[in-house]
Amino acid sequence: MANELNERKIIDALSDVRMPNSDQAITDAGDVSGIVIKDGHVSFTVEIDPKEKDKAEELRRACEKAVLNLDAVLSATALLTAHQAGPGLNARADDLNTSVRANQQTRTGPHQPATHAIAVASGKGGVGKSTTSINLALSLAALGKRVGILDADIYGPSLPRLLGLNRKPQSDGKRILPIEAWGLQTMSIGYLVAEDAPTIWRGPMVMSAIEQMLRDVAWDKLDILVIDMPPGTGDAQLTLSQRAALAGAIIVSTPQDLALIDARKGLNMFRKVNVPLVGIIENMSHFLCTECGARHEIFGNGGAKAEAAKLGVPFLGEVPLEMTIRSTSDEGKPIVASQPDSPHADHYRAIAMAVIDTLERNTPKSGPKIVVE
Repeated sequence: MANELNERKIIDALSDVRMPNSDQAITDAGDVSGIVIKDGHVSFTVEIDPKEKDKAEELRRACEKAVLNLDAVLSATALLTAHQAGPGLNARADDLNTSVRANQQTRTGPHQPATHAIAVASGKGGVGKSTTSINLALSLAALGKRVGILDADIYGPSLPRLLGLNRKPQSDGKRILPIEAWGLQTMSIGYLVAEDAPTIWRGPMVMSAIEQMLRDVAWDKLDILVIDMPPGTGDAQLTLSQRAALAGAIIVSTPQDLALIDARKGLNMFRKVNVPLVGIIENMSHFLCTECGARHEIFGNGGAKAEAAKLGVPFLGEVPLEMTIRSTSDEGKPIVASQPDSPHADHYRAIAMAVIDTLERNTPKSGPKIVVE
């Protein structure tokens, strides 16, 4: 069909976009990748030279306008990234500290999208970090906080599935508007790509995308932004430590010794980059048999609590291994939102209360005002 959208048509449309103060096409100046076409909605990524990053917003609008001019295109979303040299994965801890301090002294400084930005991290994948992040965010909102959640796991975004969302964010012409769901403001790279499409990006491109989601999303007067981190320790964690004014980090781990070893690495990384530690959550702490009520400690029990005591950080609580938590997550109906009166939701609310208490204790109190009459 003549009007059928395809990648070639998108690239041809973008070839009409010129770099500022130049006749060079943006397709010649940068790499176009990650093109996703779905029901007339188009998203794509353009990698540009870091020297052009000050013109990124102008270029983004021009790219979106060019694609919108195509027949059958209902919406267009462009993500511009700019590679910048940064510490390698094997950088020494001292180098990471130096890099963070240097960044905090730059003209722009860390971006503060909320009164408190909290990183939820894990030393390895598969420990339930993302499920914990979304239910923690919902619990914080249920306690009266204005909450947003940012899915910073570029390679494995899970927020769209956890929230049951299958739509693209809109733009107000200047910034990307977060998608509202279950009372939360949300953003994920998963909104811009197909669920089964791999994100084949180099490290600097990932870091640039994370920065853009922090800087160019119109977060609205948030009390708390929960940032669901990718697992492990690396460029993404370092970028967030540099670019977001993190109020603290939470480590999620199972009781298993192998998971605790990796959790310890994540905890020590945040210490190295001077991010306060809010505490440790033990996920999948135990399983209660639905037939007889017997408690089974499949991955061991109490390991995270003991590790927290050993390392001198708060233990925020435990969450059991429970089929309902898994099934509601898969259905896009997180248990705190869909079954708020369940005992499983109570676990997350108790953790949220502990998080708020820690944040308030760590927030400097303003001094008394002197009033002259």
